[in-house]
Amino acid sequence: MDNVHNYEVTTEWTGNRGTGTSGYRDYGREHVISAAGKAAIDGSADRTFHGNAERWNPEELLLSALSQCHMLSYLHVATSHGVVVVSYTDAASGVMQSASDGSGHFTRATLRPRVTVAEPGMRELAASLHQEAASKCFIAASVNFPVEHEPETLVLA
Repeated sequence: MDNVHNYEVTTEWTGNRGTGTSGYRDYGREHVISAAGKAAIDGSADRTFHGNAERWNPEELLLSALSQCHMLSYLHVATSHGVVVVSYTDAASGVMQSASDGSGHFTRATLRPRVTVAEPGMRELAASLHQEAASKCFIAASVNFPVEHEPETLVLA
């Protein structure tokens, strides 16, 4: 039997400048994302959409979720295959297409994990494990655009 996992967050708009949404440029896009027992995240819209560039926007959070999910899946897969990872970073990027009617969607995301393994004999296997990790990533399995991978595997010097 499959397990069901439930998640709860609260999003609170904090951008009322005194007149609510009386006009498109009259309100702020600032908001706070919170969950029980966790530090709050200050959010906003992308600067392009009149948001605060100093705060996280939903597009960055989606890309971050994909990057985190792949990393956590990869570390799990590496462990189960006996690969010792000593360092992992990812320089992820995403492409969103806007339409003239104000809608839009992501067309792709590219993850660029840079993995360092403990021994030279682990390098080839470590490089191959990204495919298995991708198949186990819950977030990537939930989006309707391609999530590409451009991994780099290094050996601890």
